[in-house]
Amino acid sequence: MDAQGRGRAENVDPADQWVLNPRTGEYELRLSPSAPQSAVPGPRRPAPRAKDASSAAGKAGSARRTSAPGREVPPQRRRRPAPEEPVPGRRGRRPAKKSKGKKALLWVGGSTAFVVLVAGVGGYVYLKHLEGNVSTTDVGDAGSSSFSKDEAFNILVIGTDKRTGAGNEGYGDAGSVGHADTTILLHVAKDRSNATALSIPRDLIVDIPDCETKQEDGSTEIVPGEAGVRFNRSLGEGGRDAGCTMRTVKEAFGIQPNHFMMADFNAVKTLTTAVDGVDVCVEKAVDDPKSHLKLPAGESTVEGEQALAFVRTRHAFGNEGDLDRIKVQQQFLGSLMRKMSSSDTLTSPTKLVKLAEAATKALTVDSAIGKVGTLKDMALELKKVPTKNITFTTVPVIDNPAEKVKATVVVNEAKGPQVFDMIRNDISFTEVKKKEKKEKAAVAARLEGAKSDPSEIRVRILNGGAAAGSAQLELNHLQTEAGVTKSENAGNADTELAKTTLEYAPDQADQARALAEILGLSGAAMKPGESVTNAQGLPTMTLTLGKDFKGAGVKLDATSVETPELDKSTADQVQCAS
Repeated sequence: MDAQGRGRAENVDPADQWVLNPRTGEYELRLSPSAPQSAVPGPRRPAPRAKDASSAAGKAGSARRTSAPGREVPPQRRRRPAPEEPVPGRRGRRPAKKSKGKKALLWVGGSTAFVVLVAGVGGYVYLKHLEGNVSTTDVGDAGSSSFSKDEAFNILVIGTDKRTGAGNEGYGDAGSVGHADTTILLHVAKDRSNATALSIPRDLIVDIPDCETKQEDGSTEIVPGEAGVRFNRSLGEGGRDAGCTMRTVKEAFGIQPNHFMMADFNAVKTLTTAVDGVDVCVEKAVDDPKSHLKLPAGESTVEGEQALAFVRTRHAFGNEGDLDRIKVQQQFLGSLMRKMSSSDTLTSPTKLVKLAEAATKALTVDSAIGKVGTLKDMALELKKVPTKNITFTTVPVIDNPAEKVKATVVVNEAKGPQVFDMIRNDISFTEVKKKEKKEKAAVAARLEGAKSDPSEIRVRILNGGAAAGSAQLELNHLQTEAGVTKSENAGNADTELAKTTLEYAPDQADQARALAEILGLSGAAMKPGESVTNAQGLPTMTLTLGKDFKGAGVKLDATSVETPELDKSTADQVQCAS
């Protein structure tokens, strides 16, 4: 929205534009009867004067509503049409030179709020207005060029300790260029049944790769990488942008972030105020002079400055370190998500608008998701995930063994690789009940009957579309963990398969059923046919790993697996910080 448009609408409460339609159960934008009507958003025209709006409001039975700031909206219709695609033209995002205040970023609250709120508020015109609030950064090939509604996706949520900007003068480090102080990798499952929010400690030792950054004049500059440094230095130093942080995540964990979001200090204050506070709980009374946080033992409701103090304090909980602060932030974020998705919030157009305004004004995102249609699509996809299946956890770490005075951490190699592999393979950290189509009786019957002992299973393994090396990895698992010792790696299949299959002769049915139980195969994956002869001249079943293979030891019918011992919680849980 341009400056002129802002000036005309600065005294208009956007919430007064929304009315509950009893026929649809949704809130809709309505205009003053004196306002010009159009089927789709058109050119900017002068907004109605205040006295015109007052006059219209006096008419009995009329809807007392004003138009969205600086823009016309469609008239109310008896039935809501399908959402229209954005019209060509100006995309409404601010140029980089106007976003200096937006570069002072922190905390995950604003990012999470935004993706929930866009779907809750709805409306083409208002979404376009919100898009104008958001700043964007071109991260090049560090992320995805577009958002896909049909795939799993990873959003890197970043907060910095930069303290410039209105409202941030009292926080952060005065001389900081803005490091990645708080970072969460949010993975959303392909089927939207679950999500994982993985916190990344700022003091984690990583290798930062060289990264290409876009300059204001359109040119590019390569910022040299560094080895063995804190993760938080992946942003800010030497001109590193969020794309550098995304590349660092890919380098350290093998997980590709698709997009990023960043929010500032003020996001926590404005978001919590907009929802009339967030409920928190502490086991012991808190009086922290450094963060100015004072809370009695038990439950409290915090907002504004007090909410910010709650998520920033390191001295009130645990061993006063960053890892304990991460746990508190996860608990706070879960509570904020519950509050935003509550009926009290979702049925209040005033709260929804305040939340949307607060969140978007605090956000910077990658240019691929800075468009109104993309933001709407992402919000709708994220709304599908049940809070009970949103897991909060932290990168498994241990104290840096190279240090005498412990100040940094490194990845715990006994636990970290499995965590990263689960996210890469879209596996939930919570048990998710998956709806399956009922198999025909004859197909399902293939799983019924006697099962042989694992030591009697004779099978050869082919790779028919899984990741390179999968056949050998599965062979190792079957022989050492499952007791299937009469197994062998037969290399690559002649053709690729979408789904894993097991072919066997009729007299091998008991072996096939036993192996199907170990692998989590469905009846449809079992293919009665012929056996092959192995090098010893013995009949052998053939297991062909398809593109659906999730990893050695992971059952094919599993949406979740047994995870290493981790500190984790879900967004629906109410916990007390200690």
